[in-house]
Amino acid sequence: MSRSEQDRESRIREKAYQLWEENGRPHGRDKELWEQAEDLIGMEDNPQAGLLPNPLNTSAGNGIEEAEIQENYGEVPGRLTDQGDRPQTPLERHRHQ
Repeated sequence: MSRSEQDRESRIREKAYQLWEENGRPHGRDKELWEQAEDLIGMEDNPQAGLLPNPLNTSAGNGIEEAEIQENYGEVPGRLTDQGDRPQTPLERHRHQ
């Protein structure tokens, strides 16, 4: 293992320990916290990586991914309504005597 790999692993270990303490020292989450620490250290090491074009994008080459528009973006049938709308209350039935 090279010196830089040892340094990186040491930083990951420290970050994982920090996450473990911040999360209340949970039992059995060591792998999850280690992976999260790897991700965070990777972001620290490559802060510009998120600004690069997506290499899997095969569109026109402008680095912008095409948006897919949902086919039916109108009202959803059922009892759910758009924000601010109120569902209609059932009408009171008139009793015939």
